[in-house]
Amino acid sequence: MFGPLAGELIKQMVGGPDTNLFPAPYAPDSVTEFLAKVEKGEAKLIPPIKTPDKFRGKIMYERDKCIGCQLCIKVCSPGAIEFIKEEKKIKIYVSRCIFCSQCNDICPVHCLHMSEDFLIADYDPYAPNLMVK
Repeated sequence: MFGPLAGELIKQMVGGPDTNLFPAPYAPDSVTEFLAKVEKGEAKLIPPIKTPDKFRGKIMYERDKCIGCQLCIKVCSPGAIEFIKEEKKIKIYVSRCIFCSQCNDICPVHCLHMSEDFLIADYDPYAPNLMVK
């Protein structure tokens, strides 16, 4: 009579959330002001749950290992990676990245890695914390 979804419905009604709460003990009036206080040491974040294995956070780039082959650019469907001809290196626009990890998988020298960083939001898509070079 209730079908296969009844058990799932009851589980969701009784169980707790499957995601992290906002990392503050209270809802701040301004998230940006709260994060600025955290950087100054005036406030503390609620520690998030451990990130799972193979979590795809902010991309990291080991510039010295890069050979400038541009394979990462060819597989980057959102166009988040730009080649700097003069330096024969890349620049990554994290605000465009969809965190698919294809650039990591194709890199022959493994100079690209996904980190555990996930608090990377910013008003400016070209902010220094959203540019990897």
